[in-house]
Amino acid sequence: MAHELPPLPYDYGALEPYIDAETMRFHHDNHHAAYVKNLNAAVEKHSELQSMSPEDLLRNINDVPEDVRKTVRNNGGGHVNHTMFWQIMGPNGGGEPTGAIGDAIKQTFGSFDAFKEQFNKAAAGHFGSGWSWLVRTNDGQLQVTDTLNQDSPLMEGHYPIMGNDLWEHAYYLKYQNRKVEYFDAWFNVLNWDEINKRFEQAAA
Repeated sequence: MAHELPPLPYDYGALEPYIDAETMRFHHDNHHAAYVKNLNAAVEKHSELQSMSPEDLLRNINDVPEDVRKTVRNNGGGHVNHTMFWQIMGPNGGGEPTGAIGDAIKQTFGSFDAFKEQFNKAAAGHFGSGWSWLVRTNDGQLQVTDTLNQDSPLMEGHYPIMGNDLWEHAYYLKYQNRKVEYFDAWFNVLNWDEINKRFEQAAA
């Protein structure tokens, strides 16, 4: 079955003033849509790939035929990363995490503020396009990390619980070169209920 662009779970302007409507529209309708289109074009060339979920394609990226591997890596990663991205944000978000993820963050990093500082430091220190992540590692630990381009932690055997898009198209219309402002503002739109669901999925 063809991969599909998921609709935004809220209006384009729902994350104002932290993320503007024009950025959301362009980011979702153009960039994410292009990843889905390119991924579909790649898997059409190999019938054995067509029944695999995009997550499984990434988990098994080294087994993807070489002629489409780079395309699947870039566009499958873009599709999976952005699908998560829209879900873990929402209107009336932000604040400190509650529930199991809140407890786990405090246990691992000492406090939410310490976690946020480490997460944003990873984002600010990342050179070029990519993502900053909170992942559950393959040995069950929480870890802050970052990846290049549209690479997914799934390719390393880790489960992405939350991640911020560091590509310029995610913030440049509003923040220009003030990307550190964007990193800080992004925490005001986080949907901790959805992040808790991903944390539960990671443990499963």
